[in-house]
Amino acid sequence: MATTVTQLKNTTTHYGWVSIAFHWLMALTIIGMYPFGLYIVSLGYYDPGYRIYPDLHRSIGVLVAFAWALRLTWRLFNPRPVPLSPKPWERMVGHIVHAVLYGLIAVVVASGYLITTADGRSVDVFGWFSIPAIPALATRQEELWGNVHFYAATTMIVLVALHMAAALKHHFINKDATLTRMFGMKTGA
Repeated sequence: MATTVTQLKNTTTHYGWVSIAFHWLMALTIIGMYPFGLYIVSLGYYDPGYRIYPDLHRSIGVLVAFAWALRLTWRLFNPRPVPLSPKPWERMVGHIVHAVLYGLIAVVVASGYLITTADGRSVDVFGWFSIPAIPALATRQEELWGNVHFYAATTMIVLVALHMAAALKHHFINKDATLTRMFGMKTGA
């Protein structure tokens, strides 16, 4: 019988609510930011959203960066549930994919910052605060950092799709709790 996770912190068998919330908040935001970014790039100079949407995209990106840092910090101080796959190669691939996803988030956020600040302007975050440009990095390399941003984000979305496919494989083929425990459900103990 399935029950709901009640603890905030992880155990060696289940994710706690903080890890689950970080996972889904970041997953849904990152998945949504990709098509939003593609839409922004398609806008013409005279489109009304041309001046609004990039600022929204950047602001959300900064919040993703903060969530990423908090999530990594949380992860350092919590046990990780033991992977349910008995196959060593699946566990190894899972660890590699997670590490690459964390790294790609850093690359996407950093390159987004470098695109915005390439001309020395700061990054305004919803009008709440600004992150200043680093003068030594303001080198007018918008195109270079734009390419890095696009290819890193595209690679990340492909890995997210593979991650989702693996979770579905675990759920429907292996019939284990890999997916359900990330929804806060636990079976048995």
